[in-house]
Amino acid sequence: MRWGLVPSWADDPSIGNRMINARAETLAEKPSFKDPLGSRRCLVPANGFFEWRREGKHKVPMRVIRKDRKPLLLAGLWDIWRDPEGEELYTFTIITTEANSLIRPIHNRMPVIMDDLAATQWLDPVFTTPNTLEILLQPFPSELMEAYEVSPLVNDPRNDSPACIEPSGWPPSQARLI
Repeated sequence: MRWGLVPSWADDPSIGNRMINARAETLAEKPSFKDPLGSRRCLVPANGFFEWRREGKHKVPMRVIRKDRKPLLLAGLWDIWRDPEGEELYTFTIITTEANSLIRPIHNRMPVIMDDLAATQWLDPVFTTPNTLEILLQPFPSELMEAYEVSPLVNDPRNDSPACIEPSGWPPSQARLI
């Protein structure tokens, strides 16, 4: 699947470039997300995510993970777009919510991270009403997460190495955790 939701009704797949995230608060209102919310929900596994904290004129890259090091289960939506020749393009978006107390100093939004029970309910086709689903789209508990600075290497997608997720104050005793 490609990250960046392309709704089935879109004229052009380039719309997906602007739809990598979907706000939990408006899913049921937005045409792009309304149909997938009812029947095309997914989970996006991740070992962490990045946000950039402002320090004056600079942005400091931060990595956010679970304290127990388990994978994150990010709430998402998916869709299938077909081009005029009938070729299918599968795409998805990640749902965001307001930031918890750990993330708030870094950014005002965060991905919806689900525990095992919420993930099971999110994928259950019985749950279809926006009010029922909204209960699942809450900020993950701050006390189960940690964030730390990483190298600016992460700012360039050509850098694909473990150095992108190592604390910037390596060794760990010098890393700045929040």
